[in-house]
Amino acid sequence: MPGKFVVTLTHAKNDTDKATVAFVVANAAVASDKDALVFLSIEAVRLSQPGYADDIHEEGFAPLKELMENFVKAGGKIYVCSPCFKKRKLDENTLVPGATIVGGAKLVEFMGEACPSLSF
Repeated sequence: MPGKFVVTLTHAKNDTDKATVAFVVANAAVASDKDALVFLSIEAVRLSQPGYADDIHEEGFAPLKELMENFVKAGGKIYVCSPCFKKRKLDENTLVPGATIVGGAKLVEFMGEACPSLSF
């Protein structure tokens, strides 16, 4: 099933269940041959920092760090909202593999026309 798929995530440690399920769905999308993207905004931008997701593990799911790594290894992309990132004064020189800081226009460009998306 070729095509694109976007998962928008606004949560991290403030709702670890949503953060985990977002990457479960993203992994399903990339495994279904989608050009898959996770867009991290608001609190989720913290997931772009190495080590931040290390202790997030919802019962019944793989650890979030593993879900994120598998997503990127399978070809998924992680976009990080630039204004959200800057607001939280995070380190742009240390990002998890596959993460890129972008503005909203880059997300809109990726989505183009008729791109399904989910938000968590």
